[in-house]
Amino acid sequence: MIDVLNVNGYRATVKYDPEIDMFRGEFLGLNGGADFYADTVKGLKREAERSLNAFISVCKERGLPVKRDYSGRFNVRVAPQLHEKAVLVAKARKVSLNKLVEQALEAQLSEAS
Repeated sequence: MIDVLNVNGYRATVKYDPEIDMFRGEFLGLNGGADFYADTVKGLKREAERSLNAFISVCKERGLPVKRDYSGRFNVRVAPQLHEKAVLVAKARKVSLNKLVEQALEAQLSEAS
């Protein structure tokens, strides 16, 4: 299970930090870091909005995009046996290895949305 908080269309992961006895949240997909802390869920939501609004304000002041750009390319390292099996399955399905990986990611990530 992924603990995700949605604030004004932006997503943040949330974890409990036993060292400080607080919840810690961190926004994902931003063009920089924006985190927040609180000891209650209500406080966490309030601090998340404050953190996000501050981040957006700084981006606007500096003329920077709020969201990070993604190229659509990334390297994946897998065991050689898995690589071989993926190539064989891709060939059998008459798709590229990239397409097979894309389909596998879509299938896995649709469950997490």
